[in-house]
Amino acid sequence: MLIGRDGKPYESATPGTLGGHRKDRIYGTLDCPGAARALARGGYVTQRVFFADEDTAIAAGYRPCAVCMRAAYEAWKSLGSKENG
Repeated sequence: MLIGRDGKPYESATPGTLGGHRKDRIYGTLDCPGAARALARGGYVTQRVFFADEDTAIAAGYRPCAVCMRAAYEAWKSLGSKENG
């Protein structure tokens, strides 16, 4: 199950390349240390989503993770809070 550009889930035979957190609207790598810590605590599991690619995550309204996607996060942050919603 992946999240599409419209933010809605859909069935996919191909696994996602990025993971995310629905409530916080963050996306990152599947091996993100920050997500791994959150998953280990158990609170992250029900909000976990997956994306086919970065363009889809962005189109769905998610932002890059500050831990595993530092450069993309800094670029997103530099756009300013007005564009970041």
